[in-house]
Amino acid sequence: MIRLDNIGKQNGKQLVFIEASAALLKGEKIGLVGPNGAGKTTLFRLITGEEAPDEGQVSTDRGITIGYFSQDVGEASGRSVLAEVMDGAGPVSAIAAELRELEAAMVDPDRADEMDAVIERYGEVQARFEELDGYSLEGRASEVLAGLGFSQEMIEGDVGKLSGGWKMRVALARILLMRPDVMLLDEPSNHLDLESLIWLESFLKGYDGALMMTSHDREFMNRIVNKIIEIDAGALTSYSGDYEFYAQQRALTDKQQQAQFERQQAMLAKEIAFIERFKARASHAAQVQSRVKKLDKIERVEPPRRRQTVAFEFQPAPRSGEDVVSIKNLHKSYGARTIYDGFDFHVRRRERWCIMGVNGAGKSTLLKLVAGAAEPDAGSVAVGGSVKMAYFAQHAMEVLDGERTVFQSLEDAFPQAAQGSLRALAGAFGFSGDDVEKRCRVLSGGEKARLVMAKMLFDPPNFLVLDEPTNHLDMTTKEMLIGALANFEGTMLFVSHDRHFLAALSNRVLEVTPEGIHQYGGGYSEYVARTGREAPGLRS
Repeated sequence: MIRLDNIGKQNGKQLVFIEASAALLKGEKIGLVGPNGAGKTTLFRLITGEEAPDEGQVSTDRGITIGYFSQDVGEASGRSVLAEVMDGAGPVSAIAAELRELEAAMVDPDRADEMDAVIERYGEVQARFEELDGYSLEGRASEVLAGLGFSQEMIEGDVGKLSGGWKMRVALARILLMRPDVMLLDEPSNHLDLESLIWLESFLKGYDGALMMTSHDREFMNRIVNKIIEIDAGALTSYSGDYEFYAQQRALTDKQQQAQFERQQAMLAKEIAFIERFKARASHAAQVQSRVKKLDKIERVEPPRRRQTVAFEFQPAPRSGEDVVSIKNLHKSYGARTIYDGFDFHVRRRERWCIMGVNGAGKSTLLKLVAGAAEPDAGSVAVGGSVKMAYFAQHAMEVLDGERTVFQSLEDAFPQAAQGSLRALAGAFGFSGDDVEKRCRVLSGGEKARLVMAKMLFDPPNFLVLDEPTNHLDMTTKEMLIGALANFEGTMLFVSHDRHFLAALSNRVLEVTPEGIHQYGGGYSEYVARTGREAPGLRS
């Protein structure tokens, strides 16, 4: 369907692709992976024709439709969410618009003299509309929007009044409703709650077109893709299988290449030592010359490229008391909507509670109440003795001073810390070299999240309250965070839509639903096994 043949592409001084080749075939579901800045978005833009390669060629089968979802959504306002989504449904939406024009013409007295032609055209357009299943379009659009978490009120509301995250969902719904021959999805799992994520997973599994997507959600990618294309140092390499298979193969290849490199280095060292030892002796001149020629002809094995890995270890935190948080007879409402009504909850030392619940159930509200960022209407929230809390809020990145650099932000937070330890901290969270001099206002969402976490974890707390800490984080940083938190000896209370994160770190589950609040001993994996569902809003 789509072929990239020996493409070369340069952005400024950066060589993005060098004689790179790959193909997207009918029915393939491809995960596109590579470090940040490797060229994933550039590849999508080459396929859609928004950019052209400097060398080589991108060829697309004639007549195929391509739907491209990117994080860069435009402003839209003045019409309903439903109308905005239906407008993106491809040819059928254009035909629907013509049908409406023809219906208006048929009742327009000024156009009575052309009525025969209008009626004839209306018949042709209506037949084509039926052929494209146009009469079910509104129902399908509503179904997609409901799957992505929109309430009926939101579906009928003005798209311009939505937040950026919800506008992303509208843009995604347009592509899904279009059902093109080829879908290009750049981070579709961002901004989705767990229920919407699982619905999207099911939708994409049932989609019979070709798919190429990026995602920082490992579980999501594993369940959908059957092929991985890796972008690394300008090359495109294909692996048959899911992300897990790719990660294993990549590690094996690197290990083999490292062993081959070390063997060759040992052999070269031996040969060079012989040449150095005997080069001045006439009796060994022929042997020395022979070995010099041999070395000139050897094709050198390169060591495997070092992936940018980050590592962070908690300093031992002061031990808290056994009772970390005690909530008694909690009441909390927003306007006419009651969130908690007489709620009791207890968190003990070293428990790791993940909070599950559909949008609006009160997950973030509970974290705010515990962190002291919100007050209960009645009842009490008591934090135990010797508890040192760190709270990561969804809007935590907004409080960074845009004019301060990364390093200055760390210095402001820890004025007593040595420069060397702050640089090591910055490096552990992916800020190396000149990155520490970047001003906060130019940082990406992921970079801001990493900086906030670095500030939060340097002076170790013993109680972490985390609201969607993995939003915007790439897989490498996410793995680092999971590894660090797995060794954290304190207590955790957190919300996340990342199932890998949930399964790796929780040992208790609090399920908040309109029907009631349930507590489960054991972590997320046990919760899934016991309830038969991955999230509270799904039917088991």
